[in-house]
Amino acid sequence: MSLIWPMIPNQQLSATISITIIEGYLVNRPIMEINVARNDNYFLLDNAVEHTLAPSPSSILATILWRLFDIVVAIALLVFALPFLVLLSAVLLVSDPGPLFYRHRRIGFRGRYFDCIKFRTMKVNGDAILAAHLRRNAAARQEWNATRKLRNDPRVTGIGALVRKLSLDEFPQLINVLRGEMSIVGPRPIVEAEVERYGRHFEHYCFVRPGLTGLWQTSGRSDTSYQQRVSLDVAYVSRKGLLLDTWLICKTVPTVMLARGSY
Repeated sequence: MSLIWPMIPNQQLSATISITIIEGYLVNRPIMEINVARNDNYFLLDNAVEHTLAPSPSSILATILWRLFDIVVAIALLVFALPFLVLLSAVLLVSDPGPLFYRHRRIGFRGRYFDCIKFRTMKVNGDAILAAHLRRNAAARQEWNATRKLRNDPRVTGIGALVRKLSLDEFPQLINVLRGEMSIVGPRPIVEAEVERYGRHFEHYCFVRPGLTGLWQTSGRSDTSYQQRVSLDVAYVSRKGLLLDTWLICKTVPTVMLARGSY
């Protein structure tokens, strides 16, 4: 049966994306249209062939096994890293008093919004600082519009820069994993402003839970273009499997230690 991806009411973007779901998959769930403006120019990928494989639903057994895998790994990582996380929390609080965590609205599985949790590595008034910086600096504004990141971000605190470089700020997202909003492996969660850049491939993004690590996260991260990021996300969703996920988890450790593409 053909259903429309669910989303929070009164939050519409523009050209309807629908997808066929196995019978009963979204029974008794509120649904509405997600409208996405298509822009094929985003998919003229650098030295890459556009991915055309449509995502297909996983079996109920596979879905349960993937969920159990996420829960077991998330709990194990939290228990193992707990002493270090307590120490890191203390350092962050002393270096910049204020909220320890930062919650940011992202789009997740089936197009649902959720609050993505991170250790706060930016100044409390970070949004105002960013807006003022982009107004004054044309080069920074161009960089932000192209990648949604800044190499020299004025919002980041001194200790926060190191924490972000080593991706330690993402540890709290294990809570998102336990809550079923994220997975250990998957595309990085995006904000609403990025939906248009996925065009018709937003369907692929919505088909899996966003992840702590994934193909883009271990393939250059911020050193890649946004077009390449979308291509990597589509490739991952089209080929998701146990061997691929295991390989990506193993690849994550050296990627984080060497801080490849991280800033």
